[in-house]
Amino acid sequence: MVISAAEEAHIANLLEGYRSVESTKKDIVLALNQYRLQYNLENFVFNDGSSKKLFTLSGTIPVVYKNNTYYIPISIVLMDTHPHNTPMCFVKPTPTMQIKVSMFVDHNGKVYLPYLHEWSATSDLLGLIQVMIMTFGDFPPVFSKQQQKPQRPTSTPYPTGNSMMPIPGGAPINMPMPEMGGGAYPPYPMGGAAGGPGYPPTSFLPNAGGYMPPMLNQNASTGTGTITEEHIKVSLVSAVVDKLRRLIIEKVNQCQAEIDTLNRTKQELEEGSSKIDNIVAKLQREERDLIKNIAILKSKEDELDKSLETFEKMDGVELDEAVVTTAPLYRQLLNAYAEEAAIEDAIYYLGDSLRKGVIDLEVYLKHVRQLSRKQYMLRAIMQRCRQKAGLAGYRN
Repeated sequence: MVISAAEEAHIANLLEGYRSVESTKKDIVLALNQYRLQYNLENFVFNDGSSKKLFTLSGTIPVVYKNNTYYIPISIVLMDTHPHNTPMCFVKPTPTMQIKVSMFVDHNGKVYLPYLHEWSATSDLLGLIQVMIMTFGDFPPVFSKQQQKPQRPTSTPYPTGNSMMPIPGGAPINMPMPEMGGGAYPPYPMGGAAGGPGYPPTSFLPNAGGYMPPMLNQNASTGTGTITEEHIKVSLVSAVVDKLRRLIIEKVNQCQAEIDTLNRTKQELEEGSSKIDNIVAKLQREERDLIKNIAILKSKEDELDKSLETFEKMDGVELDEAVVTTAPLYRQLLNAYAEEAAIEDAIYYLGDSLRKGVIDLEVYLKHVRQLSRKQYMLRAIMQRCRQKAGLAGYRN
């Protein structure tokens, strides 16, 4: 069964109030693709009396018990924080069934499994259902209620004409339920449908592991309806083949689910490994850069110590001789820069004096005009020197 895009959209709409809509929807679709279950928003009442509408999966799951397949009715309630919180599972017996209390199912039908106890964000509904199938195969959660058995007739009349002859060996059409604990395992009510609310009547069909006599063939030579041992043999072989095929399919689905889980885990580990490798590479690069910077810092520190030692040995330092250029062009550039900076300061203080009323406007304009003309010439000299020296900052 493959869920359509429209049905996926409907499921997403029902999950509107859930925190992780996309991951919850994927989990539900994966389970519905494997098992025919019904779903809806149902009102769930908690132990404290509060209630909430929660997404619920309900239907039957196939359980193999003593080489026969039975369909156990269950419901799975998903919390609105799914898949980060554990879902709640219940066995829902029909009126003809009774819960068999065990370490896995209490008297209210609530299911307890190690898979639920160890639930994590990587757990999924498909794995939960498969664990329930395996567990219920060893510990059936329900059994049929005791019913009064009809008295066995003292004689069996034989049909006449072309009616069906009695089955050789007295083989019954309805296969008896295996006994366990307080009663027989729940029978399949007639008229149910696989995956529906009741048990389907498939336990009596060859492809469900049960037995049904073949239809009688008309014997051409005698004209009477007969059933032969060959018919029984063919029916049994067909039942065995179908049962093995179903068991193989279930086992393959289970293994595939485990493989998918392992593949997801592998992908997460590979992504984590890649992130760790990137972090380690980044730390190694930073370590190399830090070692280089430490070496440069030590070199500069040594130069500074030598310079301090040289200055300490000197008696005095002439400020005009503190800075020595390596060429006349650089000396001219340095002098022009120093004089231009002095003129800049002079113009600033002239403006400040004008604001404070120390000088009048006429004096201010006269001196600013002279200084600006000289500043312009100095800047032209600096520009020319930079051009000749090929220094950065020269503009055409």
